[in-house]
Amino acid sequence: MMKSPSGVWPVAPTPFHDDGSLDLDGMKRALDCMVDQGVDGICILANFSEQFLISDAERAILTRLCLEHIAGRVPVIVTISHFATPLVVARAHEAKALGASAVMMMPPYHGALLKGTPEQTFEQFRAVGAVGIPIMLQDAPLSGVDLPVALLARMAREIEMLTLFKIECAGTASKLRALLAEAGTAIEGPFDGEEGISLLADLDAGARGCMTSAMIPDLIGPVVRHWLAGAQDKAAAGYARILPAINHENRQCGFRAAKVAMVAGGVFHSAYCRHPIAPLPAPTATMLLNLLAPLDPVVLKWGK
Repeated sequence: MMKSPSGVWPVAPTPFHDDGSLDLDGMKRALDCMVDQGVDGICILANFSEQFLISDAERAILTRLCLEHIAGRVPVIVTISHFATPLVVARAHEAKALGASAVMMMPPYHGALLKGTPEQTFEQFRAVGAVGIPIMLQDAPLSGVDLPVALLARMAREIEMLTLFKIECAGTASKLRALLAEAGTAIEGPFDGEEGISLLADLDAGARGCMTSAMIPDLIGPVVRHWLAGAQDKAAAGYARILPAINHENRQCGFRAAKVAMVAGGVFHSAYCRHPIAPLPAPTATMLLNLLAPLDPVVLKWGK
């Protein structure tokens, strides 16, 4: 089993050239930048990696490239979500064979009206658990699947490899607190997400880690570490300093923010997102960079 994780485990962006093809050299540079940001781990092929815009063949290329390039410098979580259980299991086998530390998956869903039932969700996670690789469950609004605390606690107790939970639904802190109260030590890695927009409340509820974007994990990581060390005043002060940038990312930019920041910092050359995703509007991007500049994050100077 993976050692109980904590700290900041950002999602790696997927860089494209302006023609929409994968920028594999840029992918390596993004990973190197994230390591230099002092992250505790990296997640690949998640929603903030634009996994919904990547073909299966590209996904296989990226999985191998990322794991081989990181080469054990930090743990890597590979996102394997899919509606079809056999495909999720196959992706889990691939991730394990290539040396991933864990896999992350949402419950099975395909659009607004095709969703797994609670029992089907349980069965899919149990099937991946049989692969023998630690699992992080992602409770995200994108899936549209309701995951009540009782179901999550049952899954934590009965699926040995499911010990990591990323909760980013509405009212994350309340759900985390209730889940930890019901599941107890069966949950080794309670995490929040959504760029850290509710980080302090979630840490207060028992989160030990945060899965952010790759924009400013170097500034979010100390907040988490201060809080876990009992220095809540330092954590609050650090969080207050970076909150305007986090809010702008969360409410105005989404996954495009990390790409814009990495281009500005010379990590890779294009902030291109595949259609139908529109480019970040210029005023929104300008405000993002203006909010980031006084913070002097690694991302804005890494490639310069």
